[in-house]
Amino acid sequence: MPFSEQIPREHYVPGARIKVYLVAVQASVRGPEVVVSRTHPEIVRQLFAQEVPEIASGVVLIRAIAREAGSRTKIAVAASEQNVDPIGSCVGQRGMRVQTVISQLGGEKMDIIEWSDDAKRFIAAALSPAKVISVTLDEAARAASVEVAEDQLSLAIGRGGQNVRLAVKLTGWRIDIVGSGLPTEATVGSAEATLAGLEVKPE
Repeated sequence: MPFSEQIPREHYVPGARIKVYLVAVQASVRGPEVVVSRTHPEIVRQLFAQEVPEIASGVVLIRAIAREAGSRTKIAVAASEQNVDPIGSCVGQRGMRVQTVISQLGGEKMDIIEWSDDAKRFIAAALSPAKVISVTLDEAARAASVEVAEDQLSLAIGRGGQNVRLAVKLTGWRIDIVGSGLPTEATVGSAEATLAGLEVKPE
């Protein structure tokens, strides 16, 4: 497991059991080499598939993942069947399912939101836990201006800009956070931001 594939500040001791994601099997001067990762976004998908039967069976789909390993992850989920709550399925009774995944990732925070084909609704959900007042889209620039109340501004941006940064990666839209009643807007994100998660399509 290369240093770049290790979760920051996570310590590994001989004999400890940890979950890893198989990145590659390649030849080296010492023979075949197996490269594994604790930081790859796909490990989140696989851990949920192990804990959530609805994901393993394809009833619930993880449509996108945005992750800052060791700190926080946002996943967008959707149900392929009616009358199925995708978020509730991932959280589990009394939060047991998601807590198991969190513990396997060393306490990494996990935000689970519902995927939507409606960009405004999806962007608003991606900025959770902040409450959004309105979302205005610029389709040509793939940019969104999001208005939040003044007391929600720091929550929407997050510590060090993490919340909005992950929302940008999750949605693939540039996001400009506008504080309601403020004379200026706080612009965060990147016009070149791309979808961080891998999309799962039904077979």
